[in-house]
Amino acid sequence: MNIAHLLLGSAREFRDLPALARGEAVHLTYRELWRKASVMSMHLTGRFGLARGDRVAFAMTNCVEAIEVMYAIWHAGLCAVPMNAKLHAREFAFILENSGARLCFVTPDLATTIAEAAREAPALKEIVDVTTRSYGFMEVGDPVDLAEAEPTDPAWLFYTSGTTGRPKGATLTHRNLLAMTLNYFADVDRPPPGGSILHAAPISHGSGLWSFPLLTRGAVQVFPESGKYEVPETVALMNRWPPCSLFLAPTMVKRLIEHGSVSDLRPDSLRLVSYGGAPMYVADLKRALDLLGDKLAQLYGQGESPMTITHLSREMHADRAHPRWEQRLASAGRADSCVSVKVVDGEGRSLPAGEVGEIIVKGDTVMAGYWNDPEATARSLRRGWLWTGDVGAFDEEGLLTLKDRSKDMIISGGSNIYPREIEDVLNLHPAVAECSVVGRPHPEWGEEVVAFVVARDGQALGPAELDRLCLDNVARFKRPKDYRFVEALPKNNYGKILKTELRKLL
Repeated sequence: MNIAHLLLGSAREFRDLPALARGEAVHLTYRELWRKASVMSMHLTGRFGLARGDRVAFAMTNCVEAIEVMYAIWHAGLCAVPMNAKLHAREFAFILENSGARLCFVTPDLATTIAEAAREAPALKEIVDVTTRSYGFMEVGDPVDLAEAEPTDPAWLFYTSGTTGRPKGATLTHRNLLAMTLNYFADVDRPPPGGSILHAAPISHGSGLWSFPLLTRGAVQVFPESGKYEVPETVALMNRWPPCSLFLAPTMVKRLIEHGSVSDLRPDSLRLVSYGGAPMYVADLKRALDLLGDKLAQLYGQGESPMTITHLSREMHADRAHPRWEQRLASAGRADSCVSVKVVDGEGRSLPAGEVGEIIVKGDTVMAGYWNDPEATARSLRRGWLWTGDVGAFDEEGLLTLKDRSKDMIISGGSNIYPREIEDVLNLHPAVAECSVVGRPHPEWGEEVVAFVVARDGQALGPAELDRLCLDNVARFKRPKDYRFVEALPKNNYGKILKTELRKLL
């Protein structure tokens, strides 16, 4: 079973419907997209000499070529390694080296950065800029048959930072992606044929994962010409391609409803906004429902169980007459149809409603493991269950409320930021004795990064030099927005830094 068979089915059923659009213009129909992906797959195996299971990375600002590349990879029986376009060169280097990617596709804005990163990835043999003749030549030739793939074959390496500061590649199989796709129809939405999905969020993450179910229904995948999220452009494209579905981080929803151009959105242009990746304030959610209508659905998932742990349905968002409507809005909803979800104590025993414990998940969407990291896999996958590291509690209705993150993860603008990664960088400075990074609530971004720093005796230390150090080593969005210089960090009797006390200071 090859996940690319979804495109084959749509090419047969929706052959002349638009499949890809660049801004307001059609780029390819479904029949044309299938042919191009098929011919490109021939180049991947012939011209580039790739074999079943080889990894192919891409670092691309959102564009139509991203979909072409992904389906060509799967058509050839290869494994895709999407990389967040906002990463630092060193982060790209780690992913390229760890995945063993042999080929990497790039947009021109990232070509220099990937070339720098490639010096530390000996397996990488070639970089292809999607605006060059080298890429254009890949559509020359005749289509080839879809490659065979087992349901357990890796299809997508989803790199997500870990508490050690090193990214981990969640290995998503063809079965994982198909189960996620079918779950969309069971719990999120079943749109009629046609319509659109607007990729305002990065294709390397949630928006890209939602491409599968919408492609299956013959929707056109729309990419803003700007390659980024601009509210006026987003509204104009929703009006151009109705009815439109899109995945947004809560901060993106907030930007949409606070921008004046939202008044230009026609009621029939929007079908669904699914949001996730971070908590959303109830006040913002109520305002979004007032402005956009009953067209919101929430999801809670992880890269390790993509887009599929719990959901808060559009119907529950709309049920304002329910006596617990606001409490429901503050929850992450009910367990998805494709998984079992439990809240457990440290021994794995299920906890009753109202008691807080770790959230664990089991089902066909749960990853096969972390790529080349058996120790991390053994920690996260135990007795057939994924231990998420998140803690929460179910209520009597079966609604899950997230309480905290046992891994101290910070979510800013829908992006996961792990303190250890930033602490490792700050500790490189010779004047830093020790440091600790925590999240601080932020009205727009959800959370922002704050670093508490202890300077070595007699050494001067300022925010500017620490900022420069972070910018040289991690993505810009991960750097601290505030530095607090303190005499000492609060610790328990075992010497562990008490982050709860640091958060109280904020």
